[in-house]
Amino acid sequence: MNTEVDELEDELRPEYDFSNMAGGVRGKYVERYRTGTNVVLLDPDVAKAFPTNASVNEALRLLLQIAQRQQPEQTRLERTDSLLK
Repeated sequence: MNTEVDELEDELRPEYDFSNMAGGVRGKYVERYRTGTNVVLLDPDVAKAFPTNASVNEALRLLLQIAQRQQPEQTRLERTDSLLK
C-alpha cells in the first residue's frame, strides 16, 4: 500500500454527508437512550454552586436525609394539634 493513502485513511474528513451512507436509520436507539437517562438542567447560579455531578448528588442526598428526619416530627405535631382542637 501507498504510505500517502494510509495517512489519508486515518484522517478525519472536514465534512461528512450522512445522506450518502447506506444503512443508517435516524433515531434508531433514541427510545432506549431516553429510558436510560434522566437529564436535569440546572440554572446557572445553582450550577456555579454545584459544579460536578457528585456535588449535586451529595447535596440532594443530604436534603433527603433531612427531610426524612423532619417528617416524623411534623406528623407528631399535626396529631397533637388535631387533639387540642
